[in-house]
Amino acid sequence: MNDELIDAAVAVLNPQWVGDRLFGDVAAALVTDAGNVYVGVCIDTASGTGFCAEHAAIAAMVTARSAA
Repeated sequence: MNDELIDAAVAVLNPQWVGDRLFGDVAAALVTDAGNVYVGVCIDTASGTGFCAEHAAIAAMVTARSAA
């Protein structure tokens, strides 16, 4: 299962520079008890409102209204 989660995270990596900030260069994947997989990438902003890939994956899970 770990290899599948790593593959899911790698699949969403899409590093892009916006000005002097790098977005999408770190990815995370999580799996729920029900077996659903959610992924996210990091967002770095100059204002400090960005978040890490783990937070993005959790946000994807919550957005999908999945139970943990």
